[in-house]
Amino acid sequence: MSRMIDLIRASAVPSNLMQSAAKGSLSVPPAEMIEILVHLALHNKVFAEQAQLTLAGWDEASSRAVACDPSASREVLDYLSSPKNLRPMLLHALIENPSVSEAALVELAPHLDRDQADMMLKSKRTQGSPALMSALLVNPKLTGIQAETIKNSLEPPAAAAETTPAAEPAPTEDSAPAAKPESETAVPETVETGKDEVFAAAVGELQETDEVLEEGVLAYLTQHAAEIDTLPDQSFQPIGGFYEELVPGAEEPLTETTTSGAHPTAAAAKKAPSKKARLSHQEERGSALQKIAKLDIKGRIQLAMKGTKEERSLLIRDGTKIVALAVLESPKVGDGEVERFASQKNVLEAVLRGIPMKRRFAKNYAILRNLVFNPRTPLDVSLALMKNMLVGDLRNLSNNKEISDTVRKLATKMFKQKMESSGKR
Repeated sequence: MSRMIDLIRASAVPSNLMQSAAKGSLSVPPAEMIEILVHLALHNKVFAEQAQLTLAGWDEASSRAVACDPSASREVLDYLSSPKNLRPMLLHALIENPSVSEAALVELAPHLDRDQADMMLKSKRTQGSPALMSALLVNPKLTGIQAETIKNSLEPPAAAAETTPAAEPAPTEDSAPAAKPESETAVPETVETGKDEVFAAAVGELQETDEVLEEGVLAYLTQHAAEIDTLPDQSFQPIGGFYEELVPGAEEPLTETTTSGAHPTAAAAKKAPSKKARLSHQEERGSALQKIAKLDIKGRIQLAMKGTKEERSLLIRDGTKIVALAVLESPKVGDGEVERFASQKNVLEAVLRGIPMKRRFAKNYAILRNLVFNPRTPLDVSLALMKNMLVGDLRNLSNNKEISDTVRKLATKMFKQKMESSGKR
């Protein structure tokens, strides 16, 4: 019995079935459905656009299973790893899949954002491939530290190759026995010098990165100086309250833990047990909360733009709008983080309104979808974004009772219009 993909390749199915295929509505295994959609996206002029849209919003679990599968077709893997089709959530699976060609990853590397480049850089496959490392090195979004790491991995072999030939011709017939010890002592000195130069370069790059961050923070503080001056100097008050974020090992919320300075011995006694155990995510989160709780508004703005991912995940919930919005200005914030911010209900509406105003985030379909599905997103923002929704998401929106009636009714209307439009083709 022929598979459906074989029949479609042979143009042996009617037009109405091809329409259903382009929408992902055939009753076939998910892996075969993805293979069909890729074929239509690449080879069928009539249904290519619809197939591409369907693939862009396809179920994450099924997509990842195909991206991980070494037996998946080369055409599918090449499509998924193409720079214009890449879904960030599939990147790790594609990098580690031995059936994804190195050529495809080399083409992809220069187009990755900072977090994605970091993921590729940490892969053993990348570290063992000079071609991949070189392709990553030309990525304009790399941090100075990332670029230096790549240079260090590529340059030492070349440096060693240059040092060895230079040492060999030096001895003459008269002095050959004496020359060997000299060359042997000279090589370590060269290596040490090289290490010093690399270290100095790394420090320089790090300083440049810090300077860029400092400039960004200064620009933000200057731009909002008048607003900051009018704000009361209040401490961190997250949307949703502290009771969602308890300090590990304590029974009281962070505010009571940090503001209670009367019994430092008792506080230390509470913290002591946690030091013996392996630090968990909750403990790290508690530590970040304690750090944030001691900062004023300007300090929290600086941390929002220069801090860690954990610190950003807390500061995005800051009840002071100017602090929360500083997180979105951070050059360190990744698309994956913003996807989570877009679905959160415990952030200010100003944050949800600010996300699609950033061009970088407005291009990410997953972020836009999360915003529309978030009942806290301002109505005007949701309505403006709905024109970008795929048919399947419009159907889900029309049945989602958490969102407003206005959004639900418009989703129903748009879903019917798109279905009728696709039926007329």
